[in-house]
Amino acid sequence: MEANDAIPRIAIRNLQRTISVNVAELETFAGNAVQYCLQLQRRKRTDLYNLREVFIWLISDRRMALLHRKFLGQSGPTDVMTFQHGEVFISVETARGHARAFGNSLLRELKLYIVHGLLHLHGFDDQTASEAHRMKAAQEKILRACTRHRVIRARTMKPVPV
Repeated sequence: MEANDAIPRIAIRNLQRTISVNVAELETFAGNAVQYCLQLQRRKRTDLYNLREVFIWLISDRRMALLHRKFLGQSGPTDVMTFQHGEVFISVETARGHARAFGNSLLRELKLYIVHGLLHLHGFDDQTASEAHRMKAAQEKILRACTRHRVIRARTMKPVPV
């Protein structure tokens, strides 16, 4: 990235009340992850590159199922949905279920979904096996980098009232 390129600010808002989540830690992580994300495909001008801010909404399965039906025409909740204008919706209940099934902590699962959403904003897709493989490799690379370098200062913003 060039010195004058702006990094999108991150805001995370927890709209569900069923499961306790450390929003401050996730916001710091997401601020770091967006920087690592932008280091991939540096020459490609993607939605993430052009955004000034990214909003990450932590929601319930019920709310996710409504979004899933409305925008993708599919019933039931999904784990994460990304909208190219800079919104990422994550179902915390689904994340908890997947974390248990795959032997992860809830926090790690949420971080994975954050990275997944950021990568979608950065032009990655997972519709084919080769795309999914490439995206998974990028996710793991970013998760490892963020774990090693927790000290990067993230630009965060106050959440918008709903």
